[in-house]
Amino acid sequence: QVQLVESGGGLVQAGGSLRLSCTASGRTTSSFVMGWFRQAPGKEREFVAAITWGGGSTNYKDSVKGRFTISRDNAKSTVILQMNSLKPEDTAIYYCALDMIGLRVKIREREYEYWGQGTQVTVSS
Repeated sequence: QVQLVESGGGLVQAGGSLRLSCTASGRTTSSFVMGWFRQAPGKEREFVAAITWGGGSTNYKDSVKGRFTISRDNAKSTVILQMNSLKPEDTAIYYCALDMIGLRVKIREREYEYWGQGTQVTVSS
């Protein structure tokens, strides 16, 4: 089993920054992928960003490219989402997810087996 614990959400004004962290514990493989998804009120959950653990390949939702950066700390089994130039439309619950099969970044929810509890990000205008 794998457990994911997120931290770092909060309230910020438009144009501000937040840093989300997600730490994985339990049995993982050397090729797993970690990603971030988000769900705004009344909307479906959507892909935000993902990173492979071994090679460092990344993928981003178009609307966050240039503003968000996903990175990893292998020693701490932690993935970080640095969010800059935040906009009100970034307001959502952000979920960390882990794909045990890995090998390449994936953007579909069903390809991730483990999920964190979510952390709220609110951007005021």
